[in-house]
Amino acid sequence: MSRRGFLKWLTAAAAVVAASFYALFQLLTRFGTKTPPPAAADIVVPVHPEPAHAQEAKPVVSAEPLLSFFVLSDLHISIYDESTPRKLRMALDDIVKLESKVDAILFGGDLTDYSMESEYKSFEAILKEYKLPPYYANMGNHDYYGVWIDKNGGFNRDAFPNGKTDAQSRARFQKLFGYAKPYHDVLLNGYHVILMSQEAYAQEKPEVGEGAWYSDEQLEWLKAKLKETKDGKPIIVLIHQPLPPEGQDGGSHRLIRAKEFREALKPYKNVFVISGHTHQDYENGSSHYSKETFHWFMNASVGRTRTQGGKEKSQGLYVQVYEDRVVLRGREFTTRSFIEAANWTVPLERAKV
Repeated sequence: MSRRGFLKWLTAAAAVVAASFYALFQLLTRFGTKTPPPAAADIVVPVHPEPAHAQEAKPVVSAEPLLSFFVLSDLHISIYDESTPRKLRMALDDIVKLESKVDAILFGGDLTDYSMESEYKSFEAILKEYKLPPYYANMGNHDYYGVWIDKNGGFNRDAFPNGKTDAQSRARFQKLFGYAKPYHDVLLNGYHVILMSQEAYAQEKPEVGEGAWYSDEQLEWLKAKLKETKDGKPIIVLIHQPLPPEGQDGGSHRLIRAKEFREALKPYKNVFVISGHTHQDYENGSSHYSKETFHWFMNASVGRTRTQGGKEKSQGLYVQVYEDRVVLRGREFTTRSFIEAANWTVPLERAKV
């Protein structure tokens, strides 16, 4: 072996020996520690953390009403009283220009003063003057007053019987609104509205006086319609004459079969009954809201609100249905403003699941 070859061999051998000594040193050092080398199962691999469980979603409470409508009671459109058609125009003009939405208008009875053909034509003509939302109605006692009209066209109780019939009054009302019966129901934005009209008056049932008489058929129909709402949503029931005290049936100027009416409503939450007939001024200091198993509100009059002090007034009720509450506000059409004394917010009861 040449001297140059021997030097190359010696250099390589020294490198191998150095590497061996280094490996032995590392092994001895590790044996001298108290911490063993990690096993594969102990090695933590960074991963993206699992997302936290979402909190249970809370019910969404509507910021905007899900249904809004006006109830206009006791219009008393008359060919002898120019203020009544003028006040209806005033109310409708206010409604169509209202900043808040109006999905429907409910007429709560006593559309006319004497149930005369000329009064109905006047009423129809006024409605056609405005671009209105859908509207619905029930009858009041004055919508049967055709039986009191004498041959000169005036109201005269001595003219009875004058050949006019209750059936003719019902037929005229039903023709105007396209109803098969004087009572009717409709779904507005998914909410049930039930309109109940008296079915007879002085010509057929003199004993009812000015009261609202409902037949067995209508009361059974009411029960069936109430059953259609199964989710606890508010139900609106529109009547004309007010209810008598609890536990009693009514007579003249009241809902006659009141005990059966109340019993039909009892199983249901969130029923709102709205009556007319009394013409009460919302600012007269008396109560317009009663809480029973249902909520009962007494509306004022568009045509002839009974005022304190002789000031001309014309009032109606604006209703807004939210997911969790119903807001009811009296409206003064002569000033185009809401009435501070007539402002209610009724929380809704949650249906049991």
